[in-house]
Amino acid sequence: MWVLIFVLVLSGCGTWWGSTPEEIIVGRGDTLYSISKRYDLQMRDLIDANALKPPYTLRIGQVLKVPVSNYHVVNKGDTLYGISRIYGIDVKTLAANNGLEEPYTLIVGQRIALNGSPRPVSQATPPKTSAKPVVASSSAVKPAAVNKTAAAPKQTATKVSKYRKTKFLWPVKGTICSNYGTIGKGRANDGINIKAPLGTAVKAADKGVIAYAGNELKGFGNLILVRHDDGWITAYAHNQKLLVKKGQRVARGEKIATVGTTGGVNSPQLHFEIRAGKNPVNPTAYLQ
Repeated sequence: MWVLIFVLVLSGCGTWWGSTPEEIIVGRGDTLYSISKRYDLQMRDLIDANALKPPYTLRIGQVLKVPVSNYHVVNKGDTLYGISRIYGIDVKTLAANNGLEEPYTLIVGQRIALNGSPRPVSQATPPKTSAKPVVASSSAVKPAAVNKTAAAPKQTATKVSKYRKTKFLWPVKGTICSNYGTIGKGRANDGINIKAPLGTAVKAADKGVIAYAGNELKGFGNLILVRHDDGWITAYAHNQKLLVKKGQRVARGEKIATVGTTGGVNSPQLHFEIRAGKNPVNPTAYLQ
């Protein structure tokens, strides 16, 4: 299962998570703690990447470098083989880097290092958690063909062409209230925001699989990410109600949510993005 792991700052009538930003601009009220939570970063990594000193006071407009994430947090249903496929890392290399032995038992919340030197099994220490371990089945941990030599970890996503034969459907009928692109100093919108009456049907812009459906990402409210068959991704934020679940396959034009005011907006609208892989494009150029 494809997992979205990149984090991006953008604005408009709201923001969403898509690709890892290289920098974060400190806003009013921001602290190291709030920033680390917002972008799912470790405070220590953030401190080290920016050579910050106690008492770690931040100033508005300060630019912070974003540390490169080099781990995967285990979710329910994850297997080591599945994680290896997501990041393009040989399963044996991944196991060695984390001191894991077959049957590669994983614990929800456990961090799996994606690079680094192999560690002996005796040094592997699982995190403290009351969650039940998720054991990978034999069919899941043994790929059809595994390279005999460990492959080097790949840290870049597969590049997807910005050319697309088929255009996307408009996800909702309404008026654009925030356009794609720069909208102010230090602020950019990687999508468009469409005003529509509360409860208006939100439809899948094309067929694909639901990669995410939830409200854990601050500022976006009820958010849906759809991964399309050609590697493109569409995002739908601020929904009132989600009508689909992660892993569900949806058809082009299928109703997946309703327009709402969840997240960082105060009027009914849909924040909509189109991405060629991890790269945002102007939605209006790809909609029909």
